[in-house]
Amino acid sequence: MTAASRLEPPGAAASSSSPLVQRLAIIGLGLIGASVGLACRARGLAGEIRGADEEPDHCAQAIALGVVDQAFADAAAAVEGADLILLAMPVGAIGPTIERIVPHLAPGAVVTDVGSVKGPVAAAMQRLLPGGNGVPGHPITGREKSGPHAASAELFVDSKCVLTPNASTDPAAVLRVRTLWRAIGSEVLEMSPTRHDEIFAAVSHLPHVVAYALMGTMLDLAEGGEDLREFAAGGLKDFTRVAMSHPVMWRDICLANRQPILKMIGQFQAALDHLTVMINAEDGEGLYRQFARAKACREGFGSGNEDDDRKRTA
Repeated sequence: MTAASRLEPPGAAASSSSPLVQRLAIIGLGLIGASVGLACRARGLAGEIRGADEEPDHCAQAIALGVVDQAFADAAAAVEGADLILLAMPVGAIGPTIERIVPHLAPGAVVTDVGSVKGPVAAAMQRLLPGGNGVPGHPITGREKSGPHAASAELFVDSKCVLTPNASTDPAAVLRVRTLWRAIGSEVLEMSPTRHDEIFAAVSHLPHVVAYALMGTMLDLAEGGEDLREFAAGGLKDFTRVAMSHPVMWRDICLANRQPILKMIGQFQAALDHLTVMINAEDGEGLYRQFARAKACREGFGSGNEDDDRKRTA
């Protein structure tokens, strides 16, 4: 399989008199989980939507906003009778949650997730779920804001979602998950868990680590007396925007994808060392070439202003 196999473009689910999912259970009612619930509700994709979250406020908000029909503190209660289960919590909690719900799954129930590290999730699904009914997934979108109130039924429109099944995953389970993501607006791609984690260590995980490190530097400098944040203009704010993301989520991502992230940090440190040498040597021509090369590459991404709240880097 190539790095990414491009599948059908996003679009509506196949027409049917019955919903795509009879009972959808969403475990974790934060931004992504709640947005999936709203997206399915808006498009009539689920007959019933149940939710679970350890935060009572999230459960109450999800019911009030129409994200779910019922909400539970216990994930096991939410999955009873569900034919599709979406795990939308920090990566470190996915394995233990699967262990908790396995005895309560209906026969043939399909389990998927939204975590941005896929190796450990794929391994846990293969080990714990019967019949190849675990389909690791990663919707590539998000916001720095969290919780049900930040959710949107349109969050996944014109975004991408990566699935990382393995040889033992049931093709019928993959089809169900693929169809759901397409129905709520995503283009679906497939790749191996290993390749996924290598790619996202570079394009998502390293930028977040750098943003957190830079904000840590600002805080350390502020210990000298002046709070440097009051002098921050758009450059620092734009560069560190992702440092507003949920710290628990990013702690778990760094630990779960440790080796690929450490490799990327090493490459980034080498790039900084190269710039250090040129600055120390007053190599203006070398700096110009490096900055011009980087500028041309960044311009290839587009302006990045199509939606100030939305990122393709979760």
